[in-house]
Amino acid sequence: MCLGIPGRIIEVRGLKATVDVAGVKKEISLKLLDGARVGDYVIVHAGFAIERLDEKKAGETLSMIEDVIG
Repeated sequence: MCLGIPGRIIEVRGLKATVDVAGVKKEISLKLLDGARVGDYVIVHAGFAIERLDEKKAGETLSMIEDVIG
């Protein structure tokens, strides 16, 4: 099973972006997701943004992940 983690885009540089995932900054690729902008929430998997999602859904998902890992 693979896990995608929600993150908020805080910087975009061409096809690269920096995301904030629960306070951790990570550089990712935007090659698989057109039109991503600063402020968007995206699902990050294997270093790629693969899906856009709204802030509410991102928060719910991060909360569930926190519950599992404690």
